[in-house]
Amino acid sequence: MPIAVSLLVLMLTGTFPGAGPEPGDAVPETALMQILAAELEASMGGLVNDDGVKPYYLAYSVTDTASVSITGELGALQADLESRRRILDVDVRVGDYTLDNTRNLRGGGGRGGGAFGRGGASAVPLDDSPAAIRHVLWRSTDQAFRAAVSQFDRVLTDQKTAVEEGVSANDFSREDPSHHVGAEVGLKIDAEEWRGRIRTVSQLALEFPTIQNSSVSLVGTAENRTMVSSEGTRLRTGRELWRVVVSAGSRADDGMDLSQSFIFNAADEGGLPSVEQMQTAFREVIDMVLALRGAPLVEPYTGPAILINRASAVFFHEIFGHRIEGHRQKSVDEGQTFTKMVGQPILPEFLSVIDDPTLASFGGEDLRGFYEFDDEGIRGSRVELVKEGVLQTFLLSRSPVLGFDKSNGHGRRESGQAAVSRQGNLMVQSNRSVPFTRLKEMLVEQCKMQDKPFGYLFEDITGGFTTTGRGGPQAFKVLPVVVYRVHADGRPDELVRGVDIVGTPLSCFSKIICTGDDGQIFNGTCGAESGWVPVSAVSPSILVEQIEIEKRERSQERQPILPAPFGSSSSKAGSSEGRR
Repeated sequence: MPIAVSLLVLMLTGTFPGAGPEPGDAVPETALMQILAAELEASMGGLVNDDGVKPYYLAYSVTDTASVSITGELGALQADLESRRRILDVDVRVGDYTLDNTRNLRGGGGRGGGAFGRGGASAVPLDDSPAAIRHVLWRSTDQAFRAAVSQFDRVLTDQKTAVEEGVSANDFSREDPSHHVGAEVGLKIDAEEWRGRIRTVSQLALEFPTIQNSSVSLVGTAENRTMVSSEGTRLRTGRELWRVVVSAGSRADDGMDLSQSFIFNAADEGGLPSVEQMQTAFREVIDMVLALRGAPLVEPYTGPAILINRASAVFFHEIFGHRIEGHRQKSVDEGQTFTKMVGQPILPEFLSVIDDPTLASFGGEDLRGFYEFDDEGIRGSRVELVKEGVLQTFLLSRSPVLGFDKSNGHGRRESGQAAVSRQGNLMVQSNRSVPFTRLKEMLVEQCKMQDKPFGYLFEDITGGFTTTGRGGPQAFKVLPVVVYRVHADGRPDELVRGVDIVGTPLSCFSKIICTGDDGQIFNGTCGAESGWVPVSAVSPSILVEQIEIEKRERSQERQPILPAPFGSSSSKAGSSEGRR
C-alpha cells in the first residue's frame, strides 16, 4: 500500500509578473494557443473508443522553460549551463463529472502511481510549427485517451466489487472557464559578469581548509505556461524565478556531516544581490559550519522549546498543511486526520491559518507560493482554513470533497504529474503574541515548571517530511540545522548539533502555549504526489510546552587522511558560540 510522503526543501522565491484580460474578456490568442486549440477541437470531435466511450473533458498545458545555471567552487567555475525546453501535459477524462477514470481504487491504484504520481509528459518543439506540434499532440492524446479508457474500466469494476464506504464526492468539479493572457517572460542577465562574481565570492573558501565542500551558484528560470481546455479555458501565465545560493560543508571529528547555506531570492534580475552581499553571506555560512564542528551532540529529549518564525513555518507546513489538502480527505489509503472535524477545534483558539496564493510578497520579501491561476486553470483564492482554532474548510483542487463541491484554486503539479490539492502561501496568525524577549523568558519559566535544566531554541530548519498514509505512522520529522540549548540557570545559550524533531500532529498542536509577534517567511519547494511545486509559509515564533527530539543519523566516515591542499591547518578555527 503506498504511503503518501511530503518532502520540503529550501529553495527560491519567485513571482508571476504580467497582466492580462479579466475572465470573460476576449483573449488575444497566441500562436501556440491557436495550435493547441485546433488540435483540441479535432480530438474532442473524433476521439471515440470501440464501445462508444468518448472524452468528456480534455486539456492541453505546455510549459516553456528557459534556464541558466552558473556554479563555482574555490574560485573556479564548475558548471555553466543554459537550456530551454517545452513540456506537454495532456489531461483527458472519460465518464462524467460524477464518476471518471481518476477515481481512486480501493486498496491502492487509480490516477496516481508511485511516490510522485503518474508521469507521462512529452517534449514539444520549441518552434511554433503547427504540423510538428500537432503531431506531438495527436500522438500524446491518443496514448492518454487509451490509458484513461482502460483505467475507467478498472474504476467501474472496482465500484461493483469493493466494499461500499458510503456517499462519495464527485470526481471533477464544474467550473467557469478562465481567460487570461499574461506577458511573456524571458531571462536577461550579463552572464560574463556573473561568472566573475561567482569566481570572486567562491574563492573565499580557500581561507578555510576545514571546509570540505562549498559552492556559490546562480540559477534562473523563465517559465511561460499555455493552457487550453474543452470547457473553454484559454490561459498564458509567465514567471521568472531567480536564486543565488552560497553553501559550505564540513565533517566533525565524530563523522557527522555538517552544512549550511544562505539563499537570495528574487522575482527578477534587479533583485539579485551585490558581490558584497554575497561575500558577507558566504562568510557567515562558513562561520556557522566551523562553529557546528565544535558544538556538542545532543541526547534524546522531551521538553519545552521555541521554534523561531521560519522554523515554525516549516513546522506548520509539514504537520498541518499537508493534512488539510483536499485529496487526502478522499483517499481510503490516507490517515484523514481532519476529514470529519470541520467546525471543530483542531488548533489552540488563539491561532488562525489561511492559505493565500494571491499574495506576491510579505514584509517586502517575495512569496514563492504566489500564483494567479493554479495548474488546473482556476484562479487562486484566499482560503480561511482555521479561524480561532476551528477548522473551516480544506485546500481544494477540482477534485471535490464531500460538502465542498468547488475548487478554491489549489490544484497544483509539476509538469508530467497529475494535479492534486497543494499548499501555496500558508500563513499562521495569532492573537496571543508577545515580543520575542518575553517568549524566551516564558521558555525558561516552562523549564523550571517542568524541572528541566534547559529547553531548546530552533533557529533554522532546512526542511522535513511527513507521512499521511493510513498504512504508516501519522508522524513527521523536521530537520533543524541551527539549534541552541537555553539553560534555565541563566548561562549563555549553547549551540548544539545532531537534532531532529519528531512527533505526531495532534499531540504537537495541543502543546502550543504562545507565539511571538515576529512573523517571517520560509520559501521552499515541496515534493509530494504531484511532484515539486514552489511554496511559502509564514509564521511567528511559537513556544511549545513539549517537543520531542531524537539523534540524527550520522556518517561513520573519518576525516580525510591528508590535509586540504591549500591554507594552514590552524587557519580560522571555529568556536562553539556560533552567531548568537
